[in-house]
Order: sequence, then C-alpha cells, then structure tokens
Amino acid sequence: MIEEGKPAPDFELSSDAGETVRLSELRGKPVVLYFYPKDDTPGCTAQACGIRDAYGEFEKEGAVVLGVSPDDERSHGRFRDKYDLPFTLLADTDHHVAERYGVWGEKKYRGRSYLGVKRWTFVIDADGNVKKVFPDVKPAEHADNVLAVLRG
Repeated sequence: MIEEGKPAPDFELSSDAGETVRLSELRGKPVVLYFYPKDDTPGCTAQACGIRDAYGEFEKEGAVVLGVSPDDERSHGRFRDKYDLPFTLLADTDHHVAERYGVWGEKKYRGRSYLGVKRWTFVIDADGNVKKVFPDVKPAEHADNVLAVLRG
C-alpha cells in the first residue's frame, strides 16, 4: 500500500504520444498521478474533462498531470484527441504499475466480480514523495480536490 509521506514508486511507461515517461525524471515538479479504468467511458471521460477544464489552474501550480489506464497508446491517443486533453496519458497494458500502486484489484459491477483498475489519485510532491492519496475518486469532484492539495 502506498502511504502519504513515503517515496512514490518509480516507473516507466509509454505515453499517448509514443514517448517514454519515467516518474523520477519529473522531480522538481509536483505530479498528479491518476489511475482510471478505461478510455472514453462516462466516468473516465468526466474525470479527464474535469482536469482539462481546470488545466490552467494545474499549470499555475506547476503540476504535471499523468493519467494511467490499461488501455494502449493508440486508444489513449484517440481519447486525448476526441476530448482535447492537454495532459499525458500513460499505457499500463500489463497493469504492472497499477499493481505497484495498489490500485489493481477486484471490482464489482451489476453483481459481477472482475479484476480492474480502481479510480485512485496520488499527488506526488516535487521531491518524489506521496503528498496525498485519494482512494475511490468521484469524477465530478476530482479536479477541485486535487487542486486544493496542490495549493495547500
């Protein structure tokens, strides 16, 4: 389990633009690392568009926003383009990073159990430590809650 105040586990993933992103290379800036289940689904779209709509505020705080899901780079590119998302989406197709962050696990939908990514967000400070963990994020409140932590 990832704890506040502890170092965020480093990782390297491919982005929607086909570039490699390594968390440790972003030191010096706060990072908003948000895990979401699937591109272009209602809750995930609401969450991404909430960040998009407040993106100027994230920039004022100097934050790098990274969305992570098990979708591949092509899916992420289509999702980014469809909704004009100004931040990076990362492909965790083998859910290795989600497992390291403790957000891969059993979920239930309409009485059915399955494995998937839980909607959690980690705010990582400029030194690479976890400043805040948001479990079971509500898409409509997500951007405002994260901005409050970045400002505080």
